[in-house]
Amino acid sequence: QTPSVVNTGCPLKMAAELHPRSGKLIGLSNSNRTARRNQPVQEFNHGLVLSKEPLRDRDVFTVRIDKKVNSWSGSIEIGVTALDPAALDFPSSATGLKGGSWIVSGCSVLRDGRSVLEEYGRDLDQLAEGDRVGIQRNSRGELHLWINGQDCGAAASGLPPKLWAVVDLYGKCTQVTVVSCEPPPPSAERDHNLHFVSSVLTEHQLFDVFNNAIVSFYQGGNTNNSPTGNSGVGAGALMAGMTTNDALLFHEKCGTLIKLSNNNKTAERRRPLDEFNNGVVMTNRPLRHNEMFEIRIDKLVDKWSGSIEIGVTTHNPNNLDYPATMTNLRSGTIMMSGCGILTNGKGTRREYCEFSLDELQEGDHIGLMRKASGALHFYINGIDQGVAAAQTPGVVYGVVDLYGMAVKVTIVHNHNHSDRLRRNNAIMRALSPDVGRPRPTLSLTPDTEGPDRLLFHPNCGQKAAIIGDGRTALRPHATDDFNHGVVLSSRPLRSNEVFQVRIDKMVDKWAGSIEIGVTTHNPAYLQLPSTMTNLRSGTWMMTGNGVMHNGTTILDEYGHNLDRLKAGDTVGVVRKEDGSLHFFVNGVAQGPAAWNVPPSVYAVVDLYGQAAQATIMDDMVDLPPLPEDNSEGPTAMSPGSPCSVAGATTTTDLRFHQLHGTNAVITNGGRTALRQNCRSEFNDAIVISNRCLRDGELFEIIIQKMVDRWSGSIEAGVTAIRPEELEFPNTMTDIDYDTWMLSGTAIMQDGNTMRNNYGCDLDSLTTGSRIGMMRSACGDLHYYINGVDQGVACSGLPPEVFAVIDLYGQCVQVSITSSSGLLDNSLCTSNITEKSFPIHSPVAGVAHRLHSKHGKNVVLLGEGCQAVRVGGYSHGIVFSAKELKADELFEVRIDEVDEQWSGSLHIGLTTLAPPELPSCPLSGLSPSLPQLRTKVTWLLCGSEVRRNGVLQRQNYGCSLDRLTVGNRVGVKRCSDDTMHIFIDGEDVGPAATAVAKNVYAVLDLYGRITAVSIVSSSLMEDMESVKAPSLSSESCSEGEEDSSTPLREPCALVPTVMAFLENHGKNIQLSNQNLTAARVSSYNQGLLVTAQPLARQQLFQFQIDRLNPSWTSSLSLGVIGHSPDRLNFPSTACCLKRSAWLLQRDSVFHNSLKICENYGPNLDTCPEGTVLGLLVDANSCLHLYVNGMDQGVAAQDIPSPCYPFIDLYGQCEQVTIVTNNVQAVGGESGETRCQGDMEKADMVDGIKESVCWTPPPEVNPNKTCEYQALCSRFKDLLTLPDGYFNEDAKYNLCYCESCHKLRGDEAYYKRGEPPRDYALPFGWCRFALRIKPHCEVSNALKKWHIAYHGTSVGSLRRMLDHSQLLAGTSSIFSVSPVKVEGPNGYSEPEENCAPGREVPRVRLSPTMRYSGLEIFAPKVQFRDPRSHRCHQAQVGFQVCVRPGSYKVGPQTLGHSEALDPRFSNSEIEWITKEQGGTLLYGLLIRVE
Repeated sequence: QTPSVVNTGCPLKMAAELHPRSGKLIGLSNSNRTARRNQPVQEFNHGLVLSKEPLRDRDVFTVRIDKKVNSWSGSIEIGVTALDPAALDFPSSATGLKGGSWIVSGCSVLRDGRSVLEEYGRDLDQLAEGDRVGIQRNSRGELHLWINGQDCGAAASGLPPKLWAVVDLYGKCTQVTVVSCEPPPPSAERDHNLHFVSSVLTEHQLFDVFNNAIVSFYQGGNTNNSPTGNSGVGAGALMAGMTTNDALLFHEKCGTLIKLSNNNKTAERRRPLDEFNNGVVMTNRPLRHNEMFEIRIDKLVDKWSGSIEIGVTTHNPNNLDYPATMTNLRSGTIMMSGCGILTNGKGTRREYCEFSLDELQEGDHIGLMRKASGALHFYINGIDQGVAAAQTPGVVYGVVDLYGMAVKVTIVHNHNHSDRLRRNNAIMRALSPDVGRPRPTLSLTPDTEGPDRLLFHPNCGQKAAIIGDGRTALRPHATDDFNHGVVLSSRPLRSNEVFQVRIDKMVDKWAGSIEIGVTTHNPAYLQLPSTMTNLRSGTWMMTGNGVMHNGTTILDEYGHNLDRLKAGDTVGVVRKEDGSLHFFVNGVAQGPAAWNVPPSVYAVVDLYGQAAQATIMDDMVDLPPLPEDNSEGPTAMSPGSPCSVAGATTTTDLRFHQLHGTNAVITNGGRTALRQNCRSEFNDAIVISNRCLRDGELFEIIIQKMVDRWSGSIEAGVTAIRPEELEFPNTMTDIDYDTWMLSGTAIMQDGNTMRNNYGCDLDSLTTGSRIGMMRSACGDLHYYINGVDQGVACSGLPPEVFAVIDLYGQCVQVSITSSSGLLDNSLCTSNITEKSFPIHSPVAGVAHRLHSKHGKNVVLLGEGCQAVRVGGYSHGIVFSAKELKADELFEVRIDEVDEQWSGSLHIGLTTLAPPELPSCPLSGLSPSLPQLRTKVTWLLCGSEVRRNGVLQRQNYGCSLDRLTVGNRVGVKRCSDDTMHIFIDGEDVGPAATAVAKNVYAVLDLYGRITAVSIVSSSLMEDMESVKAPSLSSESCSEGEEDSSTPLREPCALVPTVMAFLENHGKNIQLSNQNLTAARVSSYNQGLLVTAQPLARQQLFQFQIDRLNPSWTSSLSLGVIGHSPDRLNFPSTACCLKRSAWLLQRDSVFHNSLKICENYGPNLDTCPEGTVLGLLVDANSCLHLYVNGMDQGVAAQDIPSPCYPFIDLYGQCEQVTIVTNNVQAVGGESGETRCQGDMEKADMVDGIKESVCWTPPPEVNPNKTCEYQALCSRFKDLLTLPDGYFNEDAKYNLCYCESCHKLRGDEAYYKRGEPPRDYALPFGWCRFALRIKPHCEVSNALKKWHIAYHGTSVGSLRRMLDHSQLLAGTSSIFSVSPVKVEGPNGYSEPEENCAPGREVPRVRLSPTMRYSGLEIFAPKVQFRDPRSHRCHQAQVGFQVCVRPGSYKVGPQTLGHSEALDPRFSNSEIEWITKEQGGTLLYGLLIRVE
């Protein structure tokens, strides 16, 4: 036989099989030729298979991809290994193979887990089912990849002769079949001596090309000026020429997930959405003294917590076994992490600088330098952050940990500011689409005529321009764009130097206006953001009437509202010598806005929204005149603007992109999209717009063809993912990031439903229907159905989004309509914010007066119009001279403050009549208003509302502690018996309800506030002047109708028996004399309304009979203020937009607009058997009752008559009206009782004493709580023995908001002898522990107190083993030796201390708000085995502690502000040293 015949014999067939040993999730079949990864949706790795025999030279081991899923990123990986599969310890993925392994992953080639070649061949992640991929070692020892019979060229060389083929069924790839193992035909085999890669440069690569070219030019380097035939090769040669062997690069040895590129200047972490660590890179050589090692952040992802870490290490990268994270290295390492410094993995400086690495954005720079003195400095965007470590070893390498959010960085070799400026502008000219307009010459030398003048820096925002010799800044296209108008001063401000600008021109198209502030960033190399409030470091801005620091609001109510300024007004800013920052409006100082502002800050003006042009004001030259109001302004300077052209024509360049789903076809010049094989395929037909949508631009399509074969239909939305980066899934709702879709009536974000019952149902559309999407300039997404705006679907969209259409199910073909394009009404002006309301001014009339009876430290001036506290910090109570009438505003202005005191003004209403008080001085009057309890008093203290000193509400509006001179504050008793607070003329909303009729206004000049004067009058104010602008004429007309109805009507003597109206939703069937209603089809069209109106004080109740878990969401309920006889029943209750109040989930809606959040329990979680009720009290307030418990006021001003309605939506399929408990509720029953009036001193967790340790069966009314199920799954991951836990699950309690509200839990209870308060652990889930039944425990448990202890996950098992809290098992902050205290209060036990040398102490607390702090209960990250989403979890214990065995003391760790309103910080920590003094009662788990 010839040799060729021998080669095709039996050995060849054996080589075309897989080895029987494989990854742990692999199942083999088809004579070991087919491999399948088990659990493909739950697991993404452990899918490694190898060839049965070693490869022979020239043999191509080829497999066919049989199946893929879209649940994961990444896909098949293939290569060779010298490791024998018979003895191989299989890693989780092919990239973990060592010992001579070459793997092709994506479009990269890795050797032993490290990248050796980027951009090789085709991207394996893009291969589809049916594609074939093979691997070959040729006779020259080269590795070749073959895809569908095509040779991709040499991937590596120098391979050993004995190699096995490797295939990794990773990520999306779930099944492959070996199809052949034979040499390729001679015609297909090519000799690749040269391998060309794509010469397309990314923006950052172009960045470095210009950078290196400029460096060479300015440093006299040798440049090749001859033209090159290939621009890509020329650029590559230029970059290679600029990088010498001495340059700082990344070492080729790096973390297992790192791939290097750009001549080892760029490092990127693979699989950033699946893995968060193993991303450590180091420099290729040690750092020299005073040498800057600087990197630029190129890419971040939002999936993880934590971000980049950077530092130095003494370890040589050649010898280092790289850890998963550098903080795991316990020697020779100094790292900056967050805003702190870690030395050898332990925190040495918790607050190193004000910048946190976790808050940096893409484009920010981070650097470090080891000084000759040994001091280590870090730099953020070129700013020295000071000494991080005083003594650094002489030989250190730079190290970067691409952890968490950080994915990609590049080493920056040029640190010169002027070079950065040239580089930035070179890139701007090369990449900006708006290069047609002239830009001023960039000069780095100061103006010789005015070296000290403040001018605008020429480096400005993309949509801004500098004119008038640097004194004027404008947005030339102010009517087309609302942002990218940031300008900075040309030099830093001196101390006490005022930077002031005049607003020259404004446009009325947008919301928002000019913003002004300061920044530490040098404009010469700052990559300017779209708005300055997006900058997360070194920036202080005044925006509206608030102040923001690094993008976070630090003052809510400050100064004059900048959004109300007009052309000709001026704004200014100054940094004083003491580091305080002050703003000016029209020359009037607004007071201090920030402190500790560093010197050498640059002034910033953001020409945002309405602000179109501003000019610097100084005394050196005359100001130019203001532009004429009737001129077109700067817009006329750019007639060639693309936006203006688009606006003048009816055509649009919007098309479908050439990239699309597998089953989609684009025709008609990109205007039409259809799904092929529409009767056999229902998905994989996603199409996307060819470009991102402009603000206010409508993308509209018309449905041209449908089939009735499938359920479901078209889905539409937007995505921030570029088409080139989108891996088209089966359906767009499979995407889990940067995507917003409308599916049916559900608004979905990143695959999760964020809102149901949107105003339209896409599943109900038919052929000829039109669907449009538009992103407004305010970031809102609107849908249009047949040209009609359906309202805001969601908010907060990024600026650049692409339209997406999913031709799903019934929908087969669509075309873009001619209506697509910019809309005249872009909705930008319709978005009215709170800060845009007009300032209210008091009307003329007789001024209010203060009563002559007042606190002993008060003096009245100006005929009782002014009050001054002349001594101390208290005894400053004053009253209005007369009782307030309904809707009468009593308002004062703050005249003086004294900063030596803390605390601030208190204001409210009281039934205490000052004429009944004894004569002045009133030494017997309470020293402060919260202590005034002789009569009923409602007051606002800080941001807390109190009634007779008892806390009623937290976080009400802006805190009064922030008030300063010039601020106005007022109080009003409205006709609906509510108390409203006004701050600077703006109504903050109802603060208290059921306020008595005859009340006086009362103020307390307390703490900082020493003088006030009255600014209101006794005449009733024009309500129209303070009413917020109405968003629709419809709501205004309803308000007028409502106001004409009587405020009250007598309660019915005999409660009306309620029944359902015969007119109802089309899927409803009534029975049981119209008392029972059932939805018999679908999930909607289940609206019900009662036939009788609901009388005042009558409780209407119904019971949930049946739930269907097949659906999501559940019922909603409410009242309508008009007769239902002619009601046109919509598909869902949220479509009721006329005189309708709706309770849905945990929110309240009025005419489909949300007016309240976090009200009552989440109705979607109510189980079968729950009794829900509605009641309108005598004050026209709507109440929700759950199992007989009042949830408080949901809405006010309910008209009479009103009719209850119920929407049987989603899970809820049947309800029955409760007739045996119809009752009239008396007016007095609504009064709130104090804690002391309630007989619950003998209760624990809402359970009576007699059953405290054997809870009743229904302690968890919500049997389907998803939060409790999630906590339970985390508990299962801890693998704790079941024997430690109570066998009966009914003892486990969930304290999520829905569960504790359904149970009617109060926030605080008492326990033990003597009784002591403790707080319920709201937000946690308790798993009951088994209590040992010995006599001492059973007899003493009821007499012990309840407390909490936060701990770490790693400490749980040992504590459970010993049934008590032990020393050395918790975090070092929770259990520690008594005498070991660090200088900062941190308790750190010595590592080798002898056991029992000191008695350990255990920290407890009566509230989890303290014990649950992260310093006690550190967070751990885990992946939910059901949803595969990552969460953070904390653990702790609920414990019983013996009275007398512990000492009550102040907090020693954590936050300094008040943590729990019931417990003072001076008594929030309990410390016990007694062995056996604590008993573990429950394991607590909280998941974020």
